[in-house]
Amino acid sequence: MSNISSSFTLSQCQQQHLLEKLDVFNVKGRDKRGRNVLLIIGKYFPARMVSSEVLKKYLEETIYPKLGAKPFSVVYVHTDVQKSENFPGISVLRSVYDAIPMNLKNNLEFVYFLHPGLQARLFLATFGRLFFDGGLYSKLKYVSRLDFLWDHVRRLEMKIPDFVHDHDEELEYHPMMDYGLESDHPRVYTEPPSMDPISMYSMRCIA
Repeated sequence: MSNISSSFTLSQCQQQHLLEKLDVFNVKGRDKRGRNVLLIIGKYFPARMVSSEVLKKYLEETIYPKLGAKPFSVVYVHTDVQKSENFPGISVLRSVYDAIPMNLKNNLEFVYFLHPGLQARLFLATFGRLFFDGGLYSKLKYVSRLDFLWDHVRRLEMKIPDFVHDHDEELEYHPMMDYGLESDHPRVYTEPPSMDPISMYSMRCIA
């Protein structure tokens, strides 16, 4: 069973509040051709606490309307993503993708995949074409450094978390990490917003 299929103690309303609070998905900024950008911070995604149905509903009601009917790009930040905490599972990804309206699929120009790492590259090379149609897979662009991302999106219009900059700087000094070889010293990253469901979401949801 996928991690994301277990919503644990959070109600659907609380799960939606969690996604909003953590700012996993954010339509902000533009690419170099003036198109809106959907920024996705993978490390912030609470895969063990949000169900696939809530995720699809949140995207449909909160994110998709902000994209409008014009072409757009996606920047997905894979920095420091942990499979056990942030990866929803293949079946959920496919379910979410299948639920995306066709007009949005057609309007999607590029998916810039920042800091992919060796495992992510191998996974997508092996399963990407099987689980996603060729149109989406052909729009995927790997970006190994922030400096390369700024070749495609407007830097001053997009706020990237500090831990992403820290990781990017470390890659400059340890380039073999791009191939799955870790550095020999510990990394310290800024933590994402608090995800304690008891302290943050004990309140009742008001319709």
